[in-house]
Amino acid sequence: MLKEYRTIKELVGPLMMAEGVEGVTYDELVEIREADGNIRRGKVLEVSGDTALVQLFESSNGLQMDTSTVRFLGRSIELSVSEDMLGRVFDGMGNPKDGGPAIIPDKRMDINGTPLNPAARDYPSEFIQTGISVIDGLNTLVRGQKLPVFSGSGLPHAQLATQIARQAKVLGQDTRFAVVFAAIGITFEEADYFISDFKRTGAIERAVLFMNLANDPAIERISTPRMALTAAEYLAYEKDMHVLVILTDITNYAEALREVSAARKEVPGRRGYPGYLYTDLASMYERAGRIDGKEGSITQIPILTMPEDDKTHPIPDLTGYITEGQIILNRDLYRRGITPPIDALPSLSRLKDKGIGEGKTRKDHASTMNQLFAAYSRGKDAKELAVILGEGSLTDMDKKYAAFSDAFEEQYVSQGYQTDRSIEETLNLGWDLLSMLPRSELRRIRDDMLDEFLQKHEEEDN
Repeated sequence: MLKEYRTIKELVGPLMMAEGVEGVTYDELVEIREADGNIRRGKVLEVSGDTALVQLFESSNGLQMDTSTVRFLGRSIELSVSEDMLGRVFDGMGNPKDGGPAIIPDKRMDINGTPLNPAARDYPSEFIQTGISVIDGLNTLVRGQKLPVFSGSGLPHAQLATQIARQAKVLGQDTRFAVVFAAIGITFEEADYFISDFKRTGAIERAVLFMNLANDPAIERISTPRMALTAAEYLAYEKDMHVLVILTDITNYAEALREVSAARKEVPGRRGYPGYLYTDLASMYERAGRIDGKEGSITQIPILTMPEDDKTHPIPDLTGYITEGQIILNRDLYRRGITPPIDALPSLSRLKDKGIGEGKTRKDHASTMNQLFAAYSRGKDAKELAVILGEGSLTDMDKKYAAFSDAFEEQYVSQGYQTDRSIEETLNLGWDLLSMLPRSELRRIRDDMLDEFLQKHEEEDN
């Protein structure tokens, strides 16, 4: 029988102090029963001797300290998991939000997960096709990888997120693929867009959606990504599925963390964020990966909006240290109508070399990728030079590279949000663009590859 306490001593906003408690642990779930039978819930943030600090999941308005009782449930927040979660929409605490019945669980799992033994991790090595050329061709996503998207306020990261969720697949495998999508601190309009898009395209049949709205409590915002990752771990490691987890927006998550930290009167770190922000983000990001001996895997795409488009802001800065690269959205490309506005040059996938090549994508992938990067970079330099010194300052070769740069953005990068390109189409498009340059300029590709692929594309063009 759980012990009840009538020792609430202080209420400040969403925080409650209870004294004279015994055997209480950090992160333990709490129930506060009011005199009229209404129950509010919270979790333990801090324990000092016989005093527990509790964060309520809702407001403390109207809560009477002298007539309310507190029960500590002896467990942390858990999620009821089942394969029936696929095709369903939940709120940030794992309750059904789509009007459907409650999930009959196979089991209940602690949302904080259990740390993976690094020695048990299997190295990411299999290509995931997103259908987006600038990702598949140049910044390849690999199964088990953590590849964040760095966006900015007003940029179309929502459209990119739904496109990836809709199109992503592991090639050449029969293993089932699932998407776990967590929206954190979003508006009602954004939530409606995500749910409608998943339903319209049929992608919801293989997806689990967690929706946390901007007016939901901050503590729920902190739980939402962990709910999603717990569902992903169940599907991946117990149901042998390849799971892609998309978390948007991590910035809203970090703001909620800062809000709770300030309420606890903790000493702030950079820009007011708690000093443990790095550790906290790592505890989420590191739940991605593959486990040796397990068929399933978790691939993670966290999306964050950089305040003032600042890459040195603590959230993108720390995220970059923990994850294996980044996809960066560019405001200038967006203004010019390039969709999706992914900036190829500063974007990076540190594991791309592990997921491409013969038997995975195609033997010419690495060579064409390097050549496209080099040609696009030189073309951008040529265009900047023309802005400063005028078109007349460019050599004939500079003009060819400048034209290549424009064609690359308009044809390769800009494909819209409904086009799903296979890796074959992406690689062939790369060769089409490279054929704009003289063969002598393609120094990053071996002669035998030029003979096999470039000549073929020139013949097709003619």
